[in-house]
Amino acid sequence: MLMFETIKEAQRRICSFVHRTPVITSRSFNERVGREVFFKCENLQRAGAFKIRGATNKILALSEDERGRGVVAFSSGNHAQAVALAARDANTRAVIAMPTDAPQTKVIATRGYGAEVRFYDRQRDDRELFARNIAESESLTLVPPYDDYLVMAGQGTCALELLEDVPDLDSIVTPCGGGGLFAGASTAAKAINERIRLFAVEAEGADDTLQSLRRGERVCIPPPATIADGMRNQAPGALTFPVLQRNAEDVLLISDDEIIETMRFILFRMKLVVEPTGATAAAAVLFGKLPGDVRRIGVVLSGGNVDPSALAAIASS
Repeated sequence: MLMFETIKEAQRRICSFVHRTPVITSRSFNERVGREVFFKCENLQRAGAFKIRGATNKILALSEDERGRGVVAFSSGNHAQAVALAARDANTRAVIAMPTDAPQTKVIATRGYGAEVRFYDRQRDDRELFARNIAESESLTLVPPYDDYLVMAGQGTCALELLEDVPDLDSIVTPCGGGGLFAGASTAAKAINERIRLFAVEAEGADDTLQSLRRGERVCIPPPATIADGMRNQAPGALTFPVLQRNAEDVLLISDDEIIETMRFILFRMKLVVEPTGATAAAAVLFGKLPGDVRRIGVVLSGGNVDPSALAAIASS
Protein backbone atom coordinates (compact mmCIF):
# COMPACT_ATOMS: atom_id res chain seq x y z
CA MET A 1 0.00 0.00 0.00
CA LEU A 2 0.93 3.66 -0.30
CA MET A 3 1.88 4.93 3.15
CA PHE A 4 3.84 7.86 4.56
CA GLU A 5 6.68 5.57 5.61
CA THR A 6 7.05 4.26 2.04
CA ILE A 7 7.33 7.86 0.84
CA LYS A 8 9.97 8.62 3.50
CA GLU A 9 11.80 5.46 2.44
CA ALA A 10 11.61 6.61 -1.17
CA GLN A 11 13.12 9.96 -0.17
CA ARG A 12 16.08 8.21 1.42
CA ARG A 13 16.48 5.89 -1.57
CA ILE A 14 16.41 8.49 -4.36
CA CYS A 15 17.98 11.57 -2.74
CA SER A 16 21.36 11.02 -4.43
CA PHE A 17 19.76 10.62 -7.86
CA VAL A 18 17.22 13.45 -8.12
CA HIS A 19 17.35 17.21 -7.61
CA ARG A 20 15.81 18.80 -4.58
CA THR A 21 14.06 21.34 -6.76
CA PRO A 22 13.63 24.93 -5.59
CA VAL A 23 10.44 26.50 -4.25
CA ILE A 24 9.96 29.99 -5.65
CA THR A 25 7.47 32.82 -5.30
CA SER A 26 6.34 35.53 -7.70
CA ARG A 27 5.17 38.92 -6.46
CA SER A 28 3.37 39.62 -9.75
CA PHE A 29 1.53 36.27 -9.59
CA ASN A 30 0.54 36.86 -5.95
CA GLU A 31 -0.71 40.36 -6.73
CA ARG A 32 -2.83 39.11 -9.61
CA VAL A 33 -4.48 36.29 -7.63
CA GLY A 34 -4.57 37.98 -4.21
CA ARG A 35 -3.03 34.95 -2.47
CA GLU A 36 0.39 33.62 -1.49
CA VAL A 37 1.57 30.98 -3.93
CA PHE A 38 4.66 28.79 -3.62
CA PHE A 39 5.82 27.01 -6.77
CA LYS A 40 7.61 23.65 -6.52
CA CYS A 41 9.72 23.74 -9.69
CA GLU A 42 9.78 20.19 -10.99
CA ASN A 43 10.31 21.70 -14.45
CA LEU A 44 13.92 22.08 -13.23
CA GLN A 45 14.14 18.40 -12.26
CA ARG A 46 16.45 15.87 -13.93
CA ALA A 47 14.95 14.77 -17.26
CA GLY A 48 12.74 17.84 -17.01
CA ALA A 49 9.88 16.52 -14.88
CA PHE A 50 8.79 14.93 -11.59
CA LYS A 51 8.63 11.52 -13.28
CA ILE A 52 12.28 10.80 -12.45
CA ARG A 53 11.30 10.46 -8.78
CA GLY A 54 8.94 7.53 -9.25
CA ALA A 55 11.02 5.82 -11.92
CA THR A 56 14.15 6.01 -9.78
CA ASN A 57 12.39 4.70 -6.68
CA LYS A 58 10.89 1.77 -8.58
CA ILE A 59 14.13 0.75 -10.27
CA LEU A 60 16.33 1.12 -7.19
CA ALA A 61 13.85 -0.98 -5.17
CA LEU A 62 14.22 -3.94 -7.55
CA SER A 63 16.23 -6.96 -6.53
CA GLU A 64 19.75 -7.37 -7.86
CA ASP A 65 18.49 -10.13 -10.14
CA GLU A 66 15.70 -7.93 -11.53
CA ARG A 67 18.04 -5.02 -12.15
CA GLY A 68 20.43 -7.41 -13.85
CA ARG A 69 17.76 -8.32 -16.41
CA GLY A 70 16.46 -4.79 -17.03
CA VAL A 71 13.21 -2.85 -17.24
CA VAL A 72 10.58 -1.87 -19.78
CA ALA A 73 8.16 1.06 -19.84
CA PHE A 74 5.55 2.55 -22.16
CA SER A 75 5.40 6.30 -22.72
CA SER A 76 5.62 8.96 -25.40
CA GLY A 77 6.97 11.63 -23.10
CA ASN A 78 8.31 12.36 -19.63
CA HIS A 79 8.01 8.83 -18.22
CA ALA A 80 10.02 7.47 -21.15
CA GLN A 81 12.89 9.84 -20.48
CA ALA A 82 12.68 9.31 -16.71
CA VAL A 83 12.88 5.52 -16.94
CA ALA A 84 15.72 5.73 -19.45
CA LEU A 85 17.74 8.03 -17.15
CA ALA A 86 16.90 6.12 -13.96
CA ALA A 87 17.93 2.86 -15.63
CA ARG A 88 21.22 4.39 -16.72
CA ASP A 89 21.85 5.58 -13.17
CA ALA A 90 21.17 2.06 -11.90
CA ASN A 91 23.35 0.53 -14.65
CA THR A 92 20.49 -1.57 -15.99
CA ARG A 93 18.97 -2.11 -19.42
CA ALA A 94 15.87 -0.14 -20.42
CA VAL A 95 13.45 -0.78 -23.28
CA ILE A 96 10.88 1.96 -23.90
CA ALA A 97 7.72 1.38 -25.96
CA MET A 98 6.85 4.60 -27.80
CA PRO A 99 4.22 5.36 -30.45
CA THR A 100 5.36 5.73 -34.03
CA ASP A 101 4.15 9.35 -34.00
CA ALA A 102 6.03 10.34 -30.83
CA PRO A 103 7.80 13.71 -31.15
CA GLN A 104 11.27 13.13 -32.56
CA THR A 105 12.81 15.31 -29.86
CA LYS A 106 11.48 12.93 -27.19
CA VAL A 107 12.66 9.84 -29.04
CA ILE A 108 16.12 11.37 -29.37
CA ALA A 109 16.19 12.31 -25.68
CA THR A 110 15.10 8.82 -24.60
CA ARG A 111 17.76 7.18 -26.74
CA GLY A 112 20.27 9.74 -25.51
CA TYR A 113 19.87 8.38 -21.99
CA GLY A 114 20.81 4.94 -23.30
CA ALA A 115 17.41 3.27 -23.69
CA GLU A 116 16.33 1.06 -26.58
CA VAL A 117 13.14 2.35 -28.21
CA ARG A 118 10.53 -0.04 -29.63
CA PHE A 119 7.70 1.50 -31.64
CA TYR A 120 4.00 0.64 -31.62
CA ASP A 121 1.03 1.99 -33.58
CA ARG A 122 -1.19 3.94 -31.19
CA GLN A 123 -4.17 3.48 -33.54
CA ARG A 124 -3.83 -0.30 -33.58
CA ASP A 125 -1.83 -1.46 -30.55
CA ASP A 126 -2.58 -1.48 -26.84
CA ARG A 127 0.54 0.21 -25.49
CA GLU A 128 0.45 -1.49 -22.09
CA LEU A 129 -0.06 -4.92 -23.63
CA PHE A 130 2.74 -4.17 -26.09
CA ALA A 131 5.11 -3.40 -23.19
CA ARG A 132 3.92 -6.35 -21.09
CA ASN A 133 4.60 -8.70 -24.00
CA ILE A 134 8.17 -7.39 -24.16
CA ALA A 135 8.51 -7.79 -20.39
CA GLU A 136 7.32 -11.39 -20.53
CA SER A 137 9.33 -12.47 -23.56
CA GLU A 138 12.59 -10.85 -22.38
CA SER A 139 12.20 -11.27 -18.58
CA LEU A 140 12.13 -7.52 -17.95
CA THR A 141 10.37 -5.71 -15.10
CA LEU A 142 7.61 -3.30 -16.11
CA VAL A 143 7.89 0.22 -14.69
CA PRO A 144 4.34 1.67 -14.95
CA PRO A 145 3.89 5.42 -15.46
CA TYR A 146 1.66 5.85 -12.39
CA ASP A 147 -0.28 2.77 -11.28
CA ASP A 148 2.36 1.32 -8.97
CA TYR A 149 2.88 1.96 -5.25
CA LEU A 150 6.65 2.42 -5.53
CA VAL A 151 6.18 4.89 -8.39
CA MET A 152 3.54 6.80 -6.40
CA ALA A 153 5.79 6.85 -3.34
CA GLY A 154 8.59 8.36 -5.39
CA GLN A 155 6.29 11.07 -6.71
CA GLY A 156 5.18 11.80 -3.15
CA THR A 157 8.68 12.98 -2.25
CA CYS A 158 7.88 16.15 -4.22
CA ALA A 159 5.27 17.22 -1.64
CA LEU A 160 7.47 16.04 1.21
CA GLU A 161 10.16 18.49 0.13
CA LEU A 162 7.63 21.26 -0.47
CA LEU A 163 6.22 20.99 3.04
CA GLU A 164 9.70 20.80 4.56
CA ASP A 165 10.48 24.11 2.86
CA VAL A 166 7.07 25.75 3.43
CA PRO A 167 5.42 23.92 6.36
CA ASP A 168 2.45 26.27 6.86
CA LEU A 169 0.65 25.79 3.55
CA ASP A 170 -3.12 25.44 3.74
CA SER A 171 -3.40 23.69 0.36
CA ILE A 172 -1.50 21.91 -2.41
CA VAL A 173 -2.55 21.82 -6.06
CA THR A 174 -1.14 19.33 -8.58
CA PRO A 175 -1.82 18.30 -12.16
CA CYS A 176 -3.65 14.99 -12.49
CA GLY A 177 -3.17 12.67 -15.45
CA GLY A 178 -3.13 9.05 -14.34
CA GLY A 179 -3.07 10.23 -10.73
CA GLY A 180 0.37 9.11 -9.55
CA LEU A 181 1.63 12.58 -8.64
CA PHE A 182 -1.55 13.54 -6.81
CA ALA A 183 -1.74 10.18 -5.02
CA GLY A 184 1.81 10.41 -3.73
CA ALA A 185 1.74 14.12 -2.94
CA SER A 186 -1.63 13.99 -1.19
CA THR A 187 -0.63 10.99 0.93
CA ALA A 188 2.53 12.76 2.10
CA ALA A 189 0.68 16.01 2.75
CA LYS A 190 -2.15 14.43 4.75
CA ALA A 191 0.36 12.55 6.92
CA ILE A 192 2.10 15.82 7.75
CA ASN A 193 -1.03 17.96 8.15
CA GLU A 194 -4.38 16.19 8.16
CA ARG A 195 -6.22 19.51 7.66
CA ILE A 196 -4.40 20.50 4.48
CA ARG A 197 -6.69 20.90 1.46
CA LEU A 198 -5.77 19.04 -1.72
CA PHE A 199 -6.89 19.80 -5.25
CA ALA A 200 -6.25 17.90 -8.48
CA VAL A 201 -6.38 19.66 -11.85
CA GLU A 202 -7.46 18.28 -15.22
CA ALA A 203 -7.85 19.80 -18.66
CA GLU A 204 -11.37 20.25 -19.98
CA GLY A 205 -12.23 17.29 -22.19
CA ALA A 206 -9.75 15.13 -20.27
CA ASP A 207 -11.88 14.93 -17.13
CA ASP A 208 -11.80 11.17 -16.55
CA THR A 209 -10.90 11.65 -12.87
CA LEU A 210 -13.66 14.17 -12.22
CA GLN A 211 -16.25 11.97 -13.93
CA SER A 212 -14.99 8.94 -12.00
CA LEU A 213 -15.18 10.73 -8.64
CA ARG A 214 -18.73 11.90 -9.35
CA ARG A 215 -19.84 8.39 -10.32
CA GLY A 216 -17.93 6.67 -7.52
CA GLU A 217 -16.13 4.31 -9.88
CA ARG A 218 -13.51 4.51 -12.59
CA VAL A 219 -14.88 5.91 -15.84
CA CYS A 220 -13.25 5.47 -19.25
CA ILE A 221 -13.65 8.43 -21.62
CA PRO A 222 -12.89 8.72 -25.36
CA PRO A 223 -9.32 9.73 -26.27
CA PRO A 224 -9.05 13.34 -25.04
CA ALA A 225 -8.02 16.22 -27.27
CA THR A 226 -6.07 18.77 -25.25
CA ILE A 227 -2.81 20.68 -25.43
CA ALA A 228 -1.90 19.05 -22.10
CA ASP A 229 -0.51 15.81 -23.52
CA GLY A 230 0.28 14.45 -20.05
CA MET A 231 -3.46 14.35 -19.39
CA ARG A 232 -4.55 12.26 -22.33
CA ASN A 233 -5.35 9.27 -20.13
CA GLN A 234 -8.76 7.77 -20.67
CA ALA A 235 -9.24 6.56 -17.08
CA PRO A 236 -7.59 7.03 -13.69
CA GLY A 237 -5.38 4.22 -12.43
CA ALA A 238 -6.86 1.28 -10.54
CA LEU A 239 -4.42 1.94 -7.67
CA THR A 240 -4.41 5.74 -7.82
CA PHE A 241 -8.19 6.16 -7.92
CA PRO A 242 -8.93 5.08 -4.31
CA VAL A 243 -6.31 7.56 -3.10
CA LEU A 244 -7.91 10.30 -5.17
CA GLN A 245 -11.29 9.43 -3.69
CA ARG A 246 -9.89 9.65 -0.19
CA ASN A 247 -7.77 12.79 -0.46
CA ALA A 248 -9.07 15.10 -3.19
CA GLU A 249 -11.34 17.89 -2.00
CA ASP A 250 -12.13 18.65 -5.63
CA VAL A 251 -10.95 18.25 -9.21
CA LEU A 252 -10.60 21.57 -11.03
CA LEU A 253 -10.96 21.93 -14.79
CA ILE A 254 -8.83 24.20 -16.98
CA SER A 255 -9.30 25.13 -20.64
CA ASP A 256 -6.51 25.01 -23.19
CA ASP A 257 -6.69 28.80 -23.56
CA GLU A 258 -6.18 29.16 -19.79
CA ILE A 259 -3.22 26.80 -19.94
CA ILE A 260 -1.62 28.82 -22.75
CA GLU A 261 -2.12 32.14 -20.95
CA THR A 262 -0.60 30.66 -17.79
CA MET A 263 2.41 29.35 -19.71
CA ARG A 264 2.92 32.84 -21.14
CA PHE A 265 2.64 34.45 -17.69
CA ILE A 266 5.17 32.01 -16.21
CA LEU A 267 7.52 32.47 -19.16
CA PHE A 268 7.46 36.26 -19.37
CA ARG A 269 6.92 37.24 -15.74
CA MET A 270 8.65 34.40 -13.87
CA LYS A 271 11.23 33.48 -16.55
CA LEU A 272 10.45 29.76 -16.34
CA VAL A 273 9.61 27.30 -19.10
CA VAL A 274 6.80 24.89 -18.26
CA GLU A 275 5.02 22.40 -20.48
CA PRO A 276 1.21 22.57 -20.89
CA THR A 277 0.49 19.82 -18.34
CA GLY A 278 3.01 21.37 -15.97
CA ALA A 279 1.14 24.68 -16.07
CA THR A 280 -2.33 23.35 -15.21
CA ALA A 281 -2.08 23.63 -11.42
CA ALA A 282 -0.84 27.21 -11.71
CA ALA A 283 -3.66 27.93 -14.17
CA ALA A 284 -6.23 26.76 -11.62
CA VAL A 285 -4.94 29.40 -9.21
CA LEU A 286 -4.46 32.11 -11.82
CA PHE A 287 -8.03 31.75 -13.07
CA GLY A 288 -9.69 31.60 -9.67
CA LYS A 289 -10.78 27.96 -9.60
CA LEU A 290 -9.96 27.41 -5.92
CA PRO A 291 -12.25 28.30 -2.99
CA GLY A 292 -11.83 31.87 -1.79
CA ASP A 293 -10.68 30.89 1.70
CA VAL A 294 -7.59 29.08 0.41
CA ARG A 295 -4.78 31.58 1.03
CA ARG A 296 -1.34 29.89 1.13
CA ILE A 297 -1.05 27.54 -1.81
CA GLY A 298 1.62 25.10 -2.90
CA VAL A 299 1.60 24.60 -6.67
CA VAL A 300 3.55 21.86 -8.44
CA LEU A 301 5.00 22.92 -11.79
CA SER A 302 5.29 19.30 -12.83
CA GLY A 303 7.46 19.53 -15.95
CA GLY A 304 9.20 21.68 -18.51
CA ASN A 305 9.59 19.44 -21.56
CA VAL A 306 7.77 21.48 -24.18
CA ASP A 307 8.44 21.15 -27.90
CA PRO A 308 10.48 24.17 -29.08
CA SER A 309 8.18 24.96 -31.99
CA ALA A 310 5.12 24.76 -29.73
CA LEU A 311 6.77 27.03 -27.18
CA ALA A 312 7.64 29.54 -29.91
CA ALA A 313 4.04 29.56 -31.11
CA ILE A 314 2.72 30.07 -27.57
CA ALA A 315 5.24 32.81 -26.80
CA SER A 316 4.34 34.74 -29.96
CA SER A 317 0.56 34.30 -29.74
